Amino acid sequence: MKAWNPNIRVQRDAFDLNEETRRLVEGRGDIGATVAFTGWCRDEDERLAALELEHYPGMADAEIARIANEAAERWPLQGLTIIHRTGRIAPGEPIVLVLTASAHRQAAFEAASFLMDYLKTRAPFWKKEHAADGTEGDWVAAKETDDSAAGRWR
Repeated sequence: MKAWNPNIRVQRDAFDLNEETRRLVEGRGDIGATVAFTGWCRDEDERLAALELEHYPGMADAEIARIANEAAERWPLQGLTIIHRTGRIAPGEPIVLVLTASAHRQAAFEAASFLMDYLKTRAPFWKKEHAADGTEGDWVAAKETDDSAAGRWR
């Protein structure tokens, strides 16, 4: 088994799922399954022009690493990539990628779901809406549904 070294990045640029998957599995014979979750910016029925994502540098990376290590303690992961974007993101652009790799599909699926639930509730990112009519919107509040989803893993 490859040493545990999750690929965690917080970046402004978009990412390429196929390239990230290739990087994760290249030269690996122990991986039997990968699961990818990509979160996209929505236009909210054409009301939204963009989301602006901010983070606390250093703290965000450290919290994502803690979440990744918790996933690795719960499931037998052979690899993991988490990419979270910051800056202004338009509808149709990717925001976040969680890519899990394991010998078996169930661990990869469960770990990906766990990671997204915890990224939504524990990672220090803030979203501000920019409306299609040119006005600056509000900061997006935490959702009770996200907290409930994360609660199932306790």
